[in-house]
Amino acid sequence: MPVTMRGLRPMVHADVNGTDELFVADSGAFWSSLTRATAATFNLTLDPAPASFRPSGVGGDAGAWVTWVRTFSILGHTLPNVEFIVLPDDVGDDAAGLLGQNVFQIGDVEYDLAGGAIRIMNPHHCEKAPLAYWAQGTSQSVSAIDIEAATAAAPFIRSVAYLNGNRITVMFDTGASVSALTLAAARHAGVTPDTAGVVPAGDWMGIGHRKVPSWLAPFASFRIGDEEVRNATLRIGELGLPGIDMLVGADFFLSHHIYVANSQRRLYFTYNGGPVFNLTQSPAMQHSQPAGGGTALAGEQPVDAASFARRGAASNARHDYAGAIADLTRACELAPAESSYFYQRGMALWHNRQTDLAMADFDQAIRLKPDSVDALMERASLRVSRHDSAAAIAADLEAVDRALPRKDAARLRIGTLYVAAGQPRAAVAQYSKWIDSHLRADVHMADALNARCWARALAGDELDQALVDCNAALKMSPNTAAFLDSRGLVYLRQGNYDQAIADYDAAQRLQPKIAWSLYGRGVARVRKGMSAAGQADMDAASGLAPQIAERARAYGIVP
Repeated sequence: MPVTMRGLRPMVHADVNGTDELFVADSGAFWSSLTRATAATFNLTLDPAPASFRPSGVGGDAGAWVTWVRTFSILGHTLPNVEFIVLPDDVGDDAAGLLGQNVFQIGDVEYDLAGGAIRIMNPHHCEKAPLAYWAQGTSQSVSAIDIEAATAAAPFIRSVAYLNGNRITVMFDTGASVSALTLAAARHAGVTPDTAGVVPAGDWMGIGHRKVPSWLAPFASFRIGDEEVRNATLRIGELGLPGIDMLVGADFFLSHHIYVANSQRRLYFTYNGGPVFNLTQSPAMQHSQPAGGGTALAGEQPVDAASFARRGAASNARHDYAGAIADLTRACELAPAESSYFYQRGMALWHNRQTDLAMADFDQAIRLKPDSVDALMERASLRVSRHDSAAAIAADLEAVDRALPRKDAARLRIGTLYVAAGQPRAAVAQYSKWIDSHLRADVHMADALNARCWARALAGDELDQALVDCNAALKMSPNTAAFLDSRGLVYLRQGNYDQAIADYDAAQRLQPKIAWSLYGRGVARVRKGMSAAGQADMDAASGLAPQIAERARAYGIVP
């Protein structure tokens, strides 16, 4: 099963009713699913899931439906009348849904994400054989651990590890972009959100309608099998998964070659080299293995453009940009008419801060495929970062708009880029297309409503509708600083200065360094005759964001 990494998400192709779609390969999903928007695109009939069935994840429980796909094609086989769960939330990255354990439990599974593949094995007479076949005849050290027996209710890959010497239960979850730990397990290991060196990491979302806060925390030791990772940085927060202390995510899968022997209730893995969890750090991060352990990347070597491109995408995800560029250059040489390889190399070049070369690759990708959504989107984003002309940015985004279905999650990003390019009215249209095609229960809905409120407030248009959006977002997620900041701007635009100041005060209490809240409060205070206090706010805002006065002036937001 060819796998292409999009950042830290393993993406695979499958056909739904004859249409090629992208799925997240998610070993942490007990059943394969479609998003509500995808089901609507295919006009699928939805039946309510049984009352006792409530999928759960980081965000708590979620409502669900059941549907049947007329034909589903994967791994070279076409299956009729395949049952899917339908979830209310977008899963991002243009994915139609999640590919879960009802696929991965049909045999043993080899996860070679660094090599761009997942392989499903059907072993015969291998009851006691060590199955890390790629390490045979090499100096690589192989770790082997027992895994819990999978059941119909819990068909997951679970085992035991040790954090700062404390035993924890782990679940191997390719659908989790980064490995994550519960607050309780972190506390048992001597770490809390108040521990020195722990920093906020933003809200965390998954299945379910809640966003939960998370932190990045240092741990002296993480040990699993014969391998120990020292000085690891892990995300901590509430996972919402009973009996699981830690999700071992795609970062671990990328840094290891893993064989899940369901036939033996064993898991084998070897280390690929480089950082394990701290993928933004250099490969010099401390790592220990048994004596003689090698770190060379093993497994099948690329033989064609597609396999070079998949390995390049995996290297890009691991921040090995030199390796990514080398592999993707080879892919471009072998298949010079394939747009996606130039797009992927452009991303690696951009990440490596070679922006002129990245732009040239995006240009080539678009010449080869003028409706390439990925290349058009990233070229627009690069143009925004380089402060290129608003007309050039808009041309790219208009082309993306024409190519996308209304439901696509990329519309939220298009809106963000329009705002960054100083075109909030165009952003409103994009946010509206997404909002109108998704359920209010979608976990991203509050953010989308807030974004539309903010864009309308910047433009100074449709302020009554903007207020409705902000109020709805705050009802879904009360005491959110960004939402209060947006509503403060609406009130400021309406001339309701007392309400604006109240919202800006509340936003500042929650998050003191929002420059727009300080600047907006300053403008409101000056207009109320509180000149000294208002000027102090605006000066403080300029200290945080030196260009804020100029940006505000462009929208007519002046004292």
